[in-house]
Amino acid sequence: QVRLVESGGGLVQSGESLRLSCAASDTVNDLYTMAWYRQVPRGQREFIAAITTGGNVRYSDSVKGRFSISRDSAKNCLYLQMNSLQPEDTAVYYCYALVDQYQWWGQGTQVTVSP
Repeated sequence: QVRLVESGGGLVQSGESLRLSCAASDTVNDLYTMAWYRQVPRGQREFIAAITTGGNVRYSDSVKGRFSISRDSAKNCLYLQMNSLQPEDTAVYYCYALVDQYQWWGQGTQVTVSP
């Protein structure tokens, strides 16, 4: 059973930074692709960033250059460093894990950016 628990969300002002963390259960290892998504009320879940088993990373155009994804395999943690936050970044942010055809989601953490 895979368990993903996000933390680090909160309320910040425009231009500030936040770092989200996702603690994964011990069953998650480097064979898993990990990613971050976000969702606004009544909106679809939007891809933000991913890190593959080989350590390759990719980002959505909306966050490229501002957000950075990383993972600490020793701690089984995934991170999302978010800089230069804007009000349009306000959303619930979800951690995601994928291996083979199996996928899991965390419960989400709210990020709110005030103007």
